[in-house]
Order: sequence, then C-alpha cells, then structure tokens
Amino acid sequence: MSQADFVALSPLMIVSATAVLLMLTIAIRRNHRAAAVISLIGLAAALGSLPFASSAVPRQVTAFLILDFYSFLYMAILLTAAAFVFLFGYDYLNRRQEHREEFYLLVLLATTGAMVLAASSNFASFFLGLELLSVALYALIAYIRTERVAIEAGIKYLVLAASSSSVLLFGLALIYSESGSMELSQFTAITRSTGHASSVLLLTGLMLTLTGIGFKLAVVPFHLWTPDVYEGAPLPVTAFIATVSKGGMFALFLRWFHPQGEKLAGPPGLVLSIIAIASMLTGNLLALRQSNVKRILAYSSIAHMGYLLVALLAGGTLGAPAATYYLTAYLVTILGAFGTMTILSGTRREAASLDSYRGLFWRRPLVAAAFTTMLLSLAGIPLTAGFLGKFYVVTAGAAQSRWVLLFTLVVSSTIGLFYYLRILVVMYAQPAEHVTIGDPGTLPLPIPATLALAVLTGLVFLIGVYPALFWNIIVKATRDLG
Repeated sequence: MSQADFVALSPLMIVSATAVLLMLTIAIRRNHRAAAVISLIGLAAALGSLPFASSAVPRQVTAFLILDFYSFLYMAILLTAAAFVFLFGYDYLNRRQEHREEFYLLVLLATTGAMVLAASSNFASFFLGLELLSVALYALIAYIRTERVAIEAGIKYLVLAASSSSVLLFGLALIYSESGSMELSQFTAITRSTGHASSVLLLTGLMLTLTGIGFKLAVVPFHLWTPDVYEGAPLPVTAFIATVSKGGMFALFLRWFHPQGEKLAGPPGLVLSIIAIASMLTGNLLALRQSNVKRILAYSSIAHMGYLLVALLAGGTLGAPAATYYLTAYLVTILGAFGTMTILSGTRREAASLDSYRGLFWRRPLVAAAFTTMLLSLAGIPLTAGFLGKFYVVTAGAAQSRWVLLFTLVVSSTIGLFYYLRILVVMYAQPAEHVTIGDPGTLPLPIPATLALAVLTGLVFLIGVYPALFWNIIVKATRDLG
C-alpha cells in the first residue's frame, strides 16, 4: 500500500483508532462523559479528514475497497448520523442504571462496518463490513438488559440476521462458482446479461444475495423483524438502525445495482419492482393499525425503503442522485423523530405510546413543533426535506416511464398521511388531567439532545427549501457510479 492509499483510508482508520482508544480508556477507568467526548471527537476528526482524503481519490485500495467521492459522501452522512445518535443517547443512558461506555464502543464499530459497506468492491469486504455492523447491533438492541422486551428483540434479530447472512453468503458463493470472480461488479454484469441461458445460476445467486440485502433494508417480504426490533431496542439504537445501518447497506446496493443510463430491467428489475410495490403498500397499510409510535415509524420505514427502490429502478441520470437525496432527507427526518422521542422519554419508560404525546403542544410547544416538522417531512408536505425527496424520486421515475411504481407511490403516500396526522391530532389535543412526575415530557430537557434536535429541524427546512447546495454535491458524487 502506498502513502496515497493510507491518506484515502484515513476516515476509516480514524474511526477504528477511536474505537481502540475508547476500549483502552474504559479498561483503565469508566467515565460516561469521557467516553462520549472521545467518541464525538473521533467522529469529528473522521469527518474533518474527508476533504483531506478526497485529494487522493478516486482510488482502488487493494481488491477490497474503492474510495471515491461517492463513498466519501456516504461516509460523511453515516458519520454525521452516528454523531447525532451519540448526542441523543448521552442523556438517555444517564437516566438508566446500565454500563454506559460500551454503547459508544459498539456504535463506533457498527459505524465502521457501515462505512466499509459504502466503499466495498469485493465479496469479502462486503461480508466483513456487514458482519461488523450486524454483530454490534446484536448487543446494541439488547443493551438495556433489565427490560424483557429488549432481550426479546435482541434474540429475534440475532436469529433472523444470522439466517439472512447465511442465505446471502450462499448466494455470493453461487455467483463466485459461476463467474470465478469475487468482484461486486458481478452484480452489474448479471443485471445486463440476464438473457443468456448460462446466467441461471448467477440469477439464483443474485436472488439469494438480494434476500440478505433486503433483510438489512427491511423491505417486504423480509420486513417481519422491523416492528418488534424497533419497539424493543432503546430509542438511540432504534435511531441508529433506521439511519446508519440502512444507509450503509443502501450505499452498497445503489453503487452495484444502479444501471447508469438505463432503467433496471429483466428478472432482477421485475423482482425489485414487486418488492418496491409490496413495501410501499404493506408498510403504510400496517402502520394504520398501530398505537405505538415506534411501531408506526417502523412500518413507515418499510414504505420509505420502497420509495427509495423506485429511484433505483428508474436508473438513468436522475436515479442515483434522486435516491441519495431522498435517503439524506429521510435520515435527517427520522433522526429528528426518534430524537424527539428520546428527549421526551422518562426514567421509567420511553415515550412510545400515543398517549405519551397527548397534549404535548400545551406542555412543550417547541418540542411539539419540532416533532410536527419531522412528521410532516415524513408525509412529504411542501417546504420540508421529505417533499423535495419525493419530488426527485417522482421525476426520476417519470423520466423512465415507471408509471406503475409512481402510481403506487402516490397512493401509498396518501394512505400514510392518515397515521402521521393521527399522531399530530393527539399532540395538539387537550392534555390529560393527571401527569405523573417522571413520565414522558415532565423531565428537564437535556441540552445536547435539544441542540441536536434544533439543528435537525433547521436541516429539514434547509434541504426542503434550498436543495441546490446538496443536490450539486450529490450529482457530482454519483457521477462516479458511471
């Protein structure tokens, strides 16, 4: 490896070194504030190294990683999301009698895995990054050991994630046995050569691989774990799963499955179209039946992954930028939604049920306004990031005449308005007469989390009103996919 390779790898190396430093610090002396500060400094240093590292890209580092502006863009998104998870998680952990420092270590390791996924160019790095992300999530989901629902969610995710990894690994083995190559570019080659009879084994391997990827993205029919894990996991961990975990996997998925200059067709295109339609409809319809806000957002996330697939399937020159813009808008919004829930969570229970938000506007008007902004953005209301994200997705789909997908998107988005408005109606209703001290919304607002929520609220409007800055960066980065 050359000096330029090390320069290009500096963001990954800094996050990894931060995890090692934090591990040594915990071994010497436990201190929650020190662990949080070290972790945030490490993420900030990794973010700061990206402009410096970009001077050495695009670059293929060994056979495993491809470092370019696309991978650096997603690394920046993942690092920023992880930093917000730390800010929301600090006070959340202070309220609970658990070992707090290991939370930051596990999140750093999982973030490293997600960053490896964003830069992977080989089956080996793909699987190692995926497992580094998944193994850390096993512990994070069951982190609050005193709560039965968290242990149950952790076990469910462990069993299902291990099974999906086995299926994915077998799919990669089939592709390797037929092609003789472990390059992830085989995915692109398969989607362009589906007319050959010799591609049957490759297609089988591709479908098994899509099963493993679909599990991580929580699209139908691989979505069954999502509501239970979202409900059982601690709120900062739920936010991490919804953002960093899915963001890292989608970065890899978009790079290797997005057809530049044409729409995705053939058997892979048909399968992904069915998955997208099923995800949009199933996610929104099942969310209508929920009374738990975490489960509502879980089913909502299934629908949003379907919206992302519309942009991926559209392809062309707009597909990848539209998908990346929508994902960015979604990550900012869902971080704000879960961050609001974290702020309102008490020492005895989380603010997860709809009743926890009854009359919130009359008790905490600013927090209610921030949560309203996030819900409106998820619903795709104008002036928010979610609206422009959907606008770009629809534009990309219309450019490639994906009318069935677009019709499903419009219908399912209309259905989704109902459960978002349901939460809003509860928030602006008259508050309950008796509120117990320690219940959600009665504790003082934590300063780090409140500032983080304010920044996210501003970003929702910034991305929704002034898209040019982010759009130009995204278009430049996604040119590397060609």
